[in-house]
Order: sequence, then C-alpha cells, then structure tokens
Amino acid sequence: MAHEHKLEIFRGLLKFRSNTQKIWGVLIFLSIVTAIEVALGILKPAALTGNYFLGMKLLNWIFIILTLVKAYYIAWDFMHLRDEKSSLRRAIVWTPIFLVAYLIFILLFEADYIYNVWKDGFVAWDF
Repeated sequence: MAHEHKLEIFRGLLKFRSNTQKIWGVLIFLSIVTAIEVALGILKPAALTGNYFLGMKLLNWIFIILTLVKAYYIAWDFMHLRDEKSSLRRAIVWTPIFLVAYLIFILLFEADYIYNVWKDGFVAWDF
C-alpha cells in the first residue's frame, strides 16, 4: 500500500499530496533559495558588504545560513527524515549543522587573524 506524502512548509502554507507535487515543491523551494543567493552574489548590497558581525560581512553570514537551510531541507526531504523519530532526526541533522557552523566559525576567524597579521605586521607581502 502506497502512502501519501504530506510535507508542510512554513506551518502548513503549502501541502504536497502526491510525489509529483512534492518534487515540484522541492524544486521551487530550492530554486527560490538559490535565486536569492545568486541575486545577492551579483548585486552585493552595500548594506550587507559594509557591515560586519563577529568579524565577517553580513553577506557572508547570509550565504552560510541559506546554504545550511538548503542542506537541512535536502536531508529532511530526500532522506525522508520527516518520517523518523525526532531523536534520530536531531542526531542526523543538527549535529553536522552545528559542527559545520563551528568549523566555518573557526576557519574564518583564523583566516581573518592571519590576514591582519600579514597586512599590519612586520612581514612584507613580497615573497
């Protein structure tokens, strides 16, 4: 017996009843998020590139957050995590998200520190 896929996005605004509708919904959602990323990458608004939060431009934070949203949604939908128990969902999805966010945080702060040492330090850029 086949079961119906019921996926609620944004608290029930969209409900997909069949596999075809589900696939189109996933395509539309991921396309919208990707289009936002591409538009921000092309336009690079001054308000987002000129302001910093935790040592990084706001535009970079938006890219990281949107990428994590897409990764979460892909895991949620294509790995069928919505049908699993909540503890398994949390273990599979949230653990890598926190680890990736922590890795990005460490790498960006270290890279910023090294850049500032090379830029402002006594060592010249000419190798």
